Amino acid sequence: MSVVETGATIGGLLDESGLPRREAEALLRTVLGCERSHLIAHAEEAIDFSKARSAQDGFARRRMGEPIAYITGWREFYGIPLRVTPDVLIPRPETELLVEFALERLAARSSARVLELGTGSGAIAVALARERPDLAIVATDISEAALAIARRNARDQGAAIVLVNSDWFEALGPERFDLIVSNPPYVAASDAHLERGDVRFEPRLALVGGEDGLACIRTIAARAQTRLRPGGWLLLEHGYDQGDRCVELLLELGYAGVEDFKDLAGLPRACVGRWRG
Repeated sequence: MSVVETGATIGGLLDESGLPRREAEALLRTVLGCERSHLIAHAEEAIDFSKARSAQDGFARRRMGEPIAYITGWREFYGIPLRVTPDVLIPRPETELLVEFALERLAARSSARVLELGTGSGAIAVALARERPDLAIVATDISEAALAIARRNARDQGAAIVLVNSDWFEALGPERFDLIVSNPPYVAASDAHLERGDVRFEPRLALVGGEDGLACIRTIAARAQTRLRPGGWLLLEHGYDQGDRCVELLLELGYAGVEDFKDLAGLPRACVGRWRG
């Protein structure tokens, strides 16, 4: 007989979850709307039946492999709580590099124009708007469902962002930008990682970048040339084994100052280049 049927306590639910403690705590905190310290200090506290059942449902979903972010509906990115659903890619810490690089390259520019391509949850655009309210930010996505999440996150955070339903640059006007940033789909269609872990539940549209994973990166890098102001920057996230190829691509297209950077795990992760114009 489960603790739900016999009278659930915080500690009892966590012990019965069948999950690593931290994961079970994260899910239960969402149900109870409390901090981890409350779970520890009130382990013997009783929980009403409906909340206990909600917690058990969340535990079961996680045991089946569903990402915690989709179960709770939230993920933190650059210190900002963002709403997430299965319509968008789950924001990851390594993508915060793009925010940092963008802020560094725009430090001396006031009221710069920024374009984010494939915004998904709006993570990058919202983070930039929070850090630099003076920026004029446009963010695009081909998915209307993703844009609905991005709009909600922008509204929640008071971020002034123009969101456009567009296949990369297609629906944009003729304007040019001081910086273009993107975390595009870059997983190869045959990559075995697509059938592992959290990725199994994420939208393929936001993950797969053609047969070799570089199709979207090639398109963005080539077309960004006509969308960047002279001296403007292109920032791209890529896969752990794509750094050298991204550097070669940007150099072949005529970008200057091309560099590739590693993430906190020491893996190649982001390529940047400056358009000479």
